[in-house]
Amino acid sequence: MKNTRWWKNELVYQVYPRSFQDTNNDGIGDLRGVIQHLAYFKSLGVTMLWISPVYQSPMVDMGYDISDYEAIDPQFGTMADFDELLEKAQKMKIKLIMDLVINHTSDQHAWFKQALATPDSPYRNYYIFKTTANGKAPNNWRSIFGGSTWTEVPHEPGTFYFHTFAPQQPDLNWENPQLRQKIYQMINWWLDKGIAGFRIDAITHLKKDLDWASLPADGADGLVTVTKKGQNRPGLELFLDELKKETFDKYHAVTIGEAYGVPKKDLAKFIGPAGYFSMIFDFSYINIDVADVDEWDRGHANWSVTDLKQIIFEYHAAIQAVAGWTANVLENHDQPRVLSKLIKDKRYQTPTAAKALATMYYFLPGVPFIYQGQEIGMKNFERQSIKEFNDVSSLNNYQVALAAGQDTKTALALVNERSRDNARTPMQWDSSQYGGFSQTQPWLKMGTDIQGINVAAEEVDPTSTLNYYRQLAKVRQDPQYHAIFIEGSLEELKDIPADVLGYQRVWQQRAILVLVNLSPNEQHVTISAGRVLINNQTTLDKTADTINLRPYQAVVLG
Repeated sequence: MKNTRWWKNELVYQVYPRSFQDTNNDGIGDLRGVIQHLAYFKSLGVTMLWISPVYQSPMVDMGYDISDYEAIDPQFGTMADFDELLEKAQKMKIKLIMDLVINHTSDQHAWFKQALATPDSPYRNYYIFKTTANGKAPNNWRSIFGGSTWTEVPHEPGTFYFHTFAPQQPDLNWENPQLRQKIYQMINWWLDKGIAGFRIDAITHLKKDLDWASLPADGADGLVTVTKKGQNRPGLELFLDELKKETFDKYHAVTIGEAYGVPKKDLAKFIGPAGYFSMIFDFSYINIDVADVDEWDRGHANWSVTDLKQIIFEYHAAIQAVAGWTANVLENHDQPRVLSKLIKDKRYQTPTAAKALATMYYFLPGVPFIYQGQEIGMKNFERQSIKEFNDVSSLNNYQVALAAGQDTKTALALVNERSRDNARTPMQWDSSQYGGFSQTQPWLKMGTDIQGINVAAEEVDPTSTLNYYRQLAKVRQDPQYHAIFIEGSLEELKDIPADVLGYQRVWQQRAILVLVNLSPNEQHVTISAGRVLINNQTTLDKTADTINLRPYQAVVLG
């Protein structure tokens, strides 16, 4: 089927079902909770929902450890609930995409259980097992969640299985053609149901260096990050080409790859007109606040607005050069809240700043993704004890920090700042004890900043962050401007103050201007501009050739 890139017009909302809406008062969000809020998504201009994993799972990694790809976990409801969600969403012209986790399964998956129970069964080759003569781990690779990538098999001394992430998430052996065919059958089963496509998890990890060689340690634990031997390795393209041909191409499906570490020279292969995926997430600036996304204890990058601008515009120039498409994000389920991350001074972590950040990313070339709670300006929490965390990565990295010699106060501060739980606190529908999420104690403690930052309060405030996001959607989808945002080129504005991010979207002699002051100081921009389409503050001080931006003021002019 001809690739029309139909998905260029989409506006995507990511639902983390566990934390979205609990309808049966067990403290856990469910699929019926998603059904309940379809009109809410529609009010935001949303055309596609990305549903984070609801498959059957022991929930060690909150659903990214799948024990049955073709079953809904009872915590979230039933397959009948899913089918009803799909049908009702489609009636409202909202498409559904799911998370696709095919680098690994749960250790409770039937395949892995068979692999452990019967070493000579075909299932042993569905995963990666190694036996060593000295009884030690095959190499010194460190998993992304901390500790060795190897776990010894019970009752088989000297035999180990491999996991890029947690020990409960054994990696699938993509070198095995039989395993690959099983995965393709599962993917097509879901596409036959009528979903529009997938967000694809950890996809650049499928290929490992088959020499399995140790490398010089890069940490006090004597280990080296697995990304050096198990991410974006030569031969990955063979798997991705086959995956696309056997599944996505047959259904004209949309695919969004979680593709950390893809070098710019490979962008054409990933997201060009004939790329492996429809788009990949733009993580170029989402991790600007850390020196190394996979190593929490490696220190924070001391970044400036100038650095942020350089990263954004260099990345988009590379995408334009290959006629590619990207997924623009400020937040997701794996990231701290953007307001707490990109606005360093807590005094300025305000709705005004939340709107400024929204304006910054929303009109870049590509598809805007909104993560639940982002549209109301939710912030990071502050926990007093490691016992208050759920995220396996946070718990593991806390121990890594302690082992590296940090004291408990420093380690806790690091985890508070970086924890994935920051994005996983229950959705704040109102200001009640449990935020309107549930009538009982939620699975994860509420955030610590809920007054005024909730849907009920923001619905009735025309100047709220929520209503600003609705305004952004109306402008982007307005027939007058739509082609400019979808087809227009991106041109950075360079002769402007260092703390102002500015760009134009240009299409057929028409231009729309975006200016965002990312500082707590007033900024003066010398430029002539048209009428105001969007303004995150009530007034704009401008003359024929000058715009004076107040602190964290953002405007779109056409």
